[in-house]
Amino acid sequence: MINCRSSAEIEKLRRSGQVVRQLLEEIRERVRPGVSTLELEKYTERRLAQVGAQPAFKGYRGYPCCLCTSVNEQIIHGIPSARRLKEGDILSVDLGVIVDGYYGDTAITVPVGQISEAAQRLLRVTQEALELAIEKTRLGTPGRCLGDRARACRAKWLFGGA
Repeated sequence: MINCRSSAEIEKLRRSGQVVRQLLEEIRERVRPGVSTLELEKYTERRLAQVGAQPAFKGYRGYPCCLCTSVNEQIIHGIPSARRLKEGDILSVDLGVIVDGYYGDTAITVPVGQISEAAQRLLRVTQEALELAIEKTRLGTPGRCLGDRARACRAKWLFGGA
């Protein structure tokens, strides 16, 4: 069932999304060699309190942190730790917040310092695939399905990313 949202609800959802975006951009600026993912976690926890948002992940099914951080080949939803980022790493950061009872949740992938050409290509092609999926969502016509977006991303990855 699809729930139609009121203008007030849409504005609260928008605000929640804006908070996530703002904080992820601040985190992106702090990612560099020598920084630990736990330092990014502590920064985020302070900023959430300052902007009046609650962490969506912390406490969910026992998860101990505000952020999910994964370095290089680590699978998603990694727990921040004292591990220091190194030049050439790729960091995925996932953040969910609750603002006025509404959730915002998104993730970014950030290069740490200079990264290899292969890693640059990976980030470029996956970003392009995401943008294509967003475009298909925005410009989609009635009757289109999620699979249409997935096929567009897969085609980009297989044929447009080399």
